[in-house]
Amino acid sequence: MSDRHPDSEPLVSVVIPVRDRPLFIGEAVQSVLGQSYSRLECIVVDDGSASPPELRDYAQDSRLRIVRTRPCGVSSARNRGIAESAGEYIAFLDSDDLWMPEKLKKQVAAIRRMAHAGLCYTNEAWYKDGRWMNQKIRHMKYDGWIFPFCLPLCIVSFSSALLPASVMRRIGPLNERLPVCEDYEYWIRLSLRFPVRYIEQRLITKRGGHDDQLSFRYWGMDRFRIHALLGILDTEEMTPLQRELLIRELVRKCTVVAEGALKRGYRARAEHYERISNWALTQTDIIR
Repeated sequence: MSDRHPDSEPLVSVVIPVRDRPLFIGEAVQSVLGQSYSRLECIVVDDGSASPPELRDYAQDSRLRIVRTRPCGVSSARNRGIAESAGEYIAFLDSDDLWMPEKLKKQVAAIRRMAHAGLCYTNEAWYKDGRWMNQKIRHMKYDGWIFPFCLPLCIVSFSSALLPASVMRRIGPLNERLPVCEDYEYWIRLSLRFPVRYIEQRLITKRGGHDDQLSFRYWGMDRFRIHALLGILDTEEMTPLQRELLIRELVRKCTVVAEGALKRGYRARAEHYERISNWALTQTDIIR
């Protein structure tokens, strides 16, 4: 990945991971290639689809490139796309989501006005099961130093994210050990180190409700967030306040998962998360 290009507009590399989504991938690619910001490359990473994505309609566009890999998961696919990219900025789009035509133009302008920002992300429109959905208060998004707001749940969608390639090199690759909640883990790592720029305009459409969504495959998403927090606690540098906030959230999530396990009669599972919570409390001055 190179940092500078001679043209006045920086090159943006767009990474789209996909596996077996023929009904969505063409529309996703079209929403990228149809951007008012034209200095981009679109890298579709086919993560072991049974049938390769059908993109013949866009074959003449030199900005589109398809990279095929064996099935490794969405984090691995995104990491491969990052490695293949040449842009000063990197943006992401999930294969079932769509961009508004002005998305990249507005984001590039916004992040260039805030040179120290690690991320520019936008608001989103949600479309699920044939109707538009309202976001809840807990999904509210923030500008600046957003680390505390990233702890309860993931508030940044990868489909809305634009990052400097130099920032991604500092943060490191996405965690390929997490089958889900890899976005939650990544944005916490980033928000520990960088402020972010938020655009309140809804510049992406997130489409949900289809059966192949990863969130449908696993029960208890907080289990994966707990493992993400443990990994961050073990590997990332943070201020005392950041550490305390993270441990508070870790204890809260362990309590929720343990109580849920007890209600379902899974005592061993509950005890496992109680042990994690008790250990976490020894790492800080928090009092229950």
